[in-house]
Amino acid sequence: MKRIGIMGCGVVAGYGHGPAIRDTHDLELAAAFDPSPAQLEKFTQQFPGVRGYTDADEFLSSGLDAVSITSPAPVHLDNLRACARHGLPVLCEKPLAMNDADIATMIATAEDVGIPLATAFCYRFSPVAMKIKEIVRSGAIGEVRAMRLLYLWDLHGKYEWREDGQRVESPRRIGRMIEGGPMVDCGVHQIDLARWWIGSEIVRQQASAAWVDQEYEAPDHVWLHLDHENGCHSAVEMSFSYTHTAREPISHFSYHLIGTDGLIRYDRDGWHFEVRHGRGTDILPGASEKDFHGMYREWSHALHTGEMRDMPTGRDGLVVTRIARTSTEQAIADHRSLEALLSRGGK
Repeated sequence: MKRIGIMGCGVVAGYGHGPAIRDTHDLELAAAFDPSPAQLEKFTQQFPGVRGYTDADEFLSSGLDAVSITSPAPVHLDNLRACARHGLPVLCEKPLAMNDADIATMIATAEDVGIPLATAFCYRFSPVAMKIKEIVRSGAIGEVRAMRLLYLWDLHGKYEWREDGQRVESPRRIGRMIEGGPMVDCGVHQIDLARWWIGSEIVRQQASAAWVDQEYEAPDHVWLHLDHENGCHSAVEMSFSYTHTAREPISHFSYHLIGTDGLIRYDRDGWHFEVRHGRGTDILPGASEKDFHGMYREWSHALHTGEMRDMPTGRDGLVVTRIARTSTEQAIADHRSLEALLSRGGK
């Protein structure tokens, strides 16, 4: 039994990480840390028996075997350094940090003290994603030549209502946009899947974007085109503004893998999952696009055996986050150049 501590008691810790740790038979959710007493109390009430700490050193000295970092991205590096001082393996939420230099420091710090650093790309562990990996490896649709991965949604809406009845912009949305927008926050999952499914690195990228909301530097709708070493092309489209002001929002989430001998298609709406090939169409069991429980089962295996297997590493986190962030920065630079050109009358 490995005693796990959670560092950061926000939304994702409550609905994803906490339940998955609690339900994994050879892991124990032993302790939680958050500098906010209110956040900590809410989490410990949700998970009775978990000891809560607002002091990081006390938390890390409480007899833990590993730590799951689920705090905001700007403090991930500091959290990792603290864990490293106590020799504790880390599973860290995405994005690993706010820039390449900080992620590289996280990886080097972990390597220096000999602790494994894993990245929480929970989409890998969905039964759908795992099955796609198996189908691609088997050659059932031939050589994969094109992939299209979409996630268009509202990030739980642009606004929320305070207790005093005042409508304000969602703090969650503000934070995610400041951290880099949809490609950095959510698109890292799709980029990771594209690399992992076909086992081929990305050698070239090109992004375009739209600013549905004008108040942020980062775009809220991004198109990203990726060329892989093996000649495959991936297109990733991400949005935080898809019905974000609608009374009745909708979302669209899908995967399309086009091979020389067939097609894999998954649509989260109805969990439709199929393989089309020369022999006909196979309808496969669908599932959610993410699986925290599957991720923690794999991390538990890594903690007990030292074998990472399909567990995303710190390097995976670095490569994927670099692609997401540099493509977003490229889209921002292109947008500024276009604005400057238009301000000069297109001359």
